[in-house]
Amino acid sequence: MIEPLGKIDSQKILQGHHFGRLGCCIKGEPYVLPINYLFEGEDIYVHSLPGLKIQVLRESPQVCLQVDEVEDDYNWRSAIAFGEYEEIAEPAERERWMTAFYRQFPHLTPVESRMTKGKDEVIVFRIHVDRITGVGEHWQ
Repeated sequence: MIEPLGKIDSQKILQGHHFGRLGCCIKGEPYVLPINYLFEGEDIYVHSLPGLKIQVLRESPQVCLQVDEVEDDYNWRSAIAFGEYEEIAEPAERERWMTAFYRQFPHLTPVESRMTKGKDEVIVFRIHVDRITGVGEHWQ
């Protein structure tokens, strides 16, 4: 049976993972893409190179992040955090989060590989979380 999760259980899903799907809206159409993230307090932190995702987020800052845990078809949980995109421009805070990203994701993806060449080009942003929901199914 599918049941709602409380806020604390939903937050634990977000805290326990670092990969999710960012959902936003581009000219009235849904746009969903995979991202790595860090979750601290009530905010989600992400980095990206400039591109369509950043353009979309600047135009329409209302976003969501969906994360799930799946053991099998009958044992899974999913959480969605809803919030607002905000770029981090302050140099010391950007550096703090870039250091945290490198620590958490030591195996460089193409995005992180480019960061060493053009660090100032990287966009660091947070999602101010307004609400978190979750559901799960546990088959007995």
